[in-house]
Amino acid sequence: MTQTKENPHKWLFKARFRRNAFGWRPQPAIGRIREAVSEIKRVARTDKVLAAEGAVSFLERLSPALAQVDSSSGAIGNAVFKAIEQLVPIIAAAPADPRTREGWLERLFQAHGEDRMPYIEELAEYWGELCADPRLASTWADRLLEMTRRVLHPAEPGFHFFHGTSACLSALYAAGRQDELIELLEGVNFWPYARWAVKALAAQGRKAEAVRRAEMCRGTGAGDVAIDRACEEILLSSGMLEEAYRRYGLVANRRGTYLAWFRAVLQKYPHKSPTEVLGDLVALTPGHEGKWFAAAKDAGLFQEAAVLANRSPCSPQTLARAARDFADTNPGFAVQAGMAALRWMVEGFGYDITSLEVLDAYFHTMKAARNLGEEKPVQDHIRNLVAKETLKDRFVTRVLAPHLGISPGSDPHKIFS
Repeated sequence: MTQTKENPHKWLFKARFRRNAFGWRPQPAIGRIREAVSEIKRVARTDKVLAAEGAVSFLERLSPALAQVDSSSGAIGNAVFKAIEQLVPIIAAAPADPRTREGWLERLFQAHGEDRMPYIEELAEYWGELCADPRLASTWADRLLEMTRRVLHPAEPGFHFFHGTSACLSALYAAGRQDELIELLEGVNFWPYARWAVKALAAQGRKAEAVRRAEMCRGTGAGDVAIDRACEEILLSSGMLEEAYRRYGLVANRRGTYLAWFRAVLQKYPHKSPTEVLGDLVALTPGHEGKWFAAAKDAGLFQEAAVLANRSPCSPQTLARAARDFADTNPGFAVQAGMAALRWMVEGFGYDITSLEVLDAYFHTMKAARNLGEEKPVQDHIRNLVAKETLKDRFVTRVLAPHLGISPGSDPHKIFS
């Protein structure tokens, strides 16, 4: 329903996002943030301007409401970041008249300036997009330019800060004032700012210069991954796939798990074979070979997976699940995975290994061995493996003793000799 003076729209989130509304607990706040974003997105389906107004109101209320929330885990920060990512396009795309949009920007700029935690700091990075018009972006750039120049090129040494610096740079870029942006950032290698000069150079087709400019920023306020991603994007846009892969592709596509990392690289570079990508990633992470087991298995590289599982510690639970999943379809690989699981358990690796997990690894391995017709040699191998357990409580030995025909209190070295 469209908002009117007689029938104003009732936003549910407004009553929930009051100053200090959530105390210290992050989870209730995260849930409410998601609900608010969903509410705004639902309205956007029928009234884009009203949804944008709601997004602005929500962002105004966000930081005051979260002021006392425990942010140490980073969960609340991630929730806010995702909310901003989803709401910026709604505000930017709304077909608002100039006066309305200028009012939104004024309100957001004030909220950004009062953001003490900060939670909505990232909003400035989207300022040019929020302006939604190069002329308005240019007006904002002019408004913020003098103070931004003082911060970037201070007359006196020391720390200088202006909350509108990123907004100014974003507005200059959106206004198409690339030469001015490059000149303004001359000598500035702090990546959150210098990245705008890199974008401006790339937009002008000066892509080799853009990559060199980005490389100058390593170790100056940003993780190398952010720089690698920017350089990779520039090279890919130039059709330089091989150079992009060789120089940046592996690191730039790092993800939260090794399997997701492997998949991301493969998706970005489909001309590369899984074997080549896996080998390059393994070489990039010496000492972590076992962590690539799941990636190799997922790609059907079973021989490589079995080798990796024994080169460095690998999650015994992951290995035991592989033994279970392949006991019938690929019993040879299942035996190798199960034996590796038991090996790392015997050597004390794995988080909170339980007796049930030890038994699972054993029984899945023996099932695969039976399917191969090698039950006795595999069981003998397990006995020899358990005999090497030196941990004080000999946990694996005690769990498997009834199944290996030994006494839990016996010395395994004598029994198996």
